[in-house]
Amino acid sequence: MTLVSFVVPVHRVQGYLGECLDSLLGQAFGDVEVIAVDDCSPDASPEILTSYAGRDPRVRVVRLTGNVGLGPARNVGLDRATGEYVWFVDGDDWLAPGCLPVIAERLRATRPDVLLVDHVRVHWDHTVTRSALRDRYPEPVGPETFRLADRPEVVGLLHTAWNKLVRREFLVGLGLRFAPGWYEDVSFTYPVLLAAERIGLLDLVCVNYRQRRTGAITRTPGDRHFDVFAQWERVFRFLTEHRADDLHGPGDLKHGPDDLAPGAGDLHAVLFERMIWHYLTVLGNGERIAPELRAAFFDRITADHARWRPPGGYRWPDGAEGLKHRLVAAGRWGTFSALRRARQAGATVRRTARTTRRWGGPVLRGAAGLGRDTVRQAWYQAELRRPVDPTLALYAAYWYRGYACNPAAIHAAARRLAPQVRGVWVVRPDRVDALPPGVEYVVAGTRAYFRALARARWLVNNVNFPDHLRKRPGTVHVQTHHGTPVKVMGLDQQRYPAGAPGMDFAALLRRIDRWDFSISSNSFSTQMWERAYPAAYTTLEVGYPRNDRLVTATADEVAEVRAALGVAPGDRVVLYAPTHREHLPGYRPPFEPGRLLDALGPGGRLLVRGHYFHDREPAGVGWPVDHPRVTDVTGHEPVEDLYLAADVLVTDYSSAMFDYALLDRPIVLYVPDWPAYRLTRGVYFDVTAQPPGAVATTFAELLDVFGTGAADSAGADRDRQRFRARFCVWDDGRAAERVVRRVFLDESG
Repeated sequence: MTLVSFVVPVHRVQGYLGECLDSLLGQAFGDVEVIAVDDCSPDASPEILTSYAGRDPRVRVVRLTGNVGLGPARNVGLDRATGEYVWFVDGDDWLAPGCLPVIAERLRATRPDVLLVDHVRVHWDHTVTRSALRDRYPEPVGPETFRLADRPEVVGLLHTAWNKLVRREFLVGLGLRFAPGWYEDVSFTYPVLLAAERIGLLDLVCVNYRQRRTGAITRTPGDRHFDVFAQWERVFRFLTEHRADDLHGPGDLKHGPDDLAPGAGDLHAVLFERMIWHYLTVLGNGERIAPELRAAFFDRITADHARWRPPGGYRWPDGAEGLKHRLVAAGRWGTFSALRRARQAGATVRRTARTTRRWGGPVLRGAAGLGRDTVRQAWYQAELRRPVDPTLALYAAYWYRGYACNPAAIHAAARRLAPQVRGVWVVRPDRVDALPPGVEYVVAGTRAYFRALARARWLVNNVNFPDHLRKRPGTVHVQTHHGTPVKVMGLDQQRYPAGAPGMDFAALLRRIDRWDFSISSNSFSTQMWERAYPAAYTTLEVGYPRNDRLVTATADEVAEVRAALGVAPGDRVVLYAPTHREHLPGYRPPFEPGRLLDALGPGGRLLVRGHYFHDREPAGVGWPVDHPRVTDVTGHEPVEDLYLAADVLVTDYSSAMFDYALLDRPIVLYVPDWPAYRLTRGVYFDVTAQPPGAVATTFAELLDVFGTGAADSAGADRDRQRFRARFCVWDDGRAAERVVRRVFLDESG
């Protein structure tokens, strides 16, 4: 028999599911099965499950035809589990490496009905908060098993399903199922602990409990939080409906709390206090109970206090918590609410005082030097007092470098499909001449710029607008992004500080909280954006607008572009476009244009394009270009011209490979620093294992790829087709139109 059956309910966890499954399957212990229950997830989670099941026979996927919720989905997985123990793991959490062999040893040595394991809360900034287990048990707990009555303090540990392994036969014999609704862990955890003859504790951190910024019920306001009352009622019904000798010794439990046997009565008091603590925790979380519902929620707490209070009373908590209990018992919502507001006001005053002490002096000392920035902010604040312009859309790309990328494609489509929208571009002073004729613009830093920034109804950018921008009611921010990510982005860069020097991640979160729409070019990008940029925006899975031109280009257009670049008919054009290394300023991969041209032969032509970060450097790419068949195209816009002109793309970790793959032409990865880049900068997937074509890790290998014809081989073609099937299925030439209809015309179809 399999030792451990993991039951993983899956719904809207595409950004985290891979990490979860890898943590289960990658343990140094293989006697497991994974029952993944697709709870009709509307994102890419089903495809991720299919991929894992195809690679690992230990993964079994159950598809539900409708969304049933977390508890019922776990029941479906339990019904199909075959392991001796069942572990319910949520799809956005993950196990600590190496924990499973230790768990297996403890299970086999002690055969508990329930084994509780430790966990940590992992926050968005990768800080970690310990659980209460260390506080409850400062000394090692040992392997001995016990009943709940022997160690009632266990009730104070987090009441979740995922921090415990339960013997399957015990659970099935108990007939316990997860109840529907929110807070379903409550009515599972406590009955399991009450009924267990043998409870074990393992004070080893085994679960990383992800604290998500969005998507968790703890951050979802609404009346669904009232489900907590029904879940606790199930706990006390279980306590009163089961025989006392089944739980704690001789005697019968009859029909109500007054009839509890002595041992059960002690646990009744412990559970009662935990219930009131839980209710007050839910009420005190400002992100759960809306203000207009708090009085009603408080009244329900008061009712349950009277309904389930132990007949012999219970020990009031000390201090402020005890006062809360007394106010609940008396039904004093007005007093409770007033004290709560007073505490919040006091906390605000203390935070303000700390901030003033920390920053007040430097701000005052530096006020005289603010100069022009102060004037500009005054312009901006003045414009914010004026109404939003209902016709104005403000566009920007690459930190105001000019007319480019997805924003440019959306702008062009909007001029055709939504002519009532006035499109204005933000551009740096030195890039004004690069704008196409007829494009209206404002220069960054001018008064016109701040006027447009303050009053635009729509703001469209492929990077973030400045931190000082204020999100006004009624405005719509569209984040188009500017590539499919190979290297880690956003919050994920916290794990690779060398690749994100000086990044303020808290400020990044404030910027992404302004987004209303995030455009995705493929399912993989959607998954990575969700974890790198967690916020409440709507993802538009439409393909990349900038790629419409690549999909719709005709042979005549390609010939025209090649001729404009001076490419003769019959020339074989190789475009070399490496990406930027943030962690290695000034780095250039080893590359000798002349030797590559020798490998290409007399018909070879080389276009070399440096990253746009180098657009202000005199020689953009840093390689010699004094060869008649080598052209530096770093400053050429748009880049789509270069893709259309090229017969082969050579790149490394650049998103150019995903765009160029739409043309179904050979791609060669030249990655001489792959091991160092992967470890230092961080990547989302191994491009050398899942490449779009031939791979070279040295310049000699790159020469060999072209000298032997490997760039055009059948193997390279197969790799490219797999790559295209994964990343290129959404781009059909209508991405910009779909964005315009959704964003500007409010068409949801």
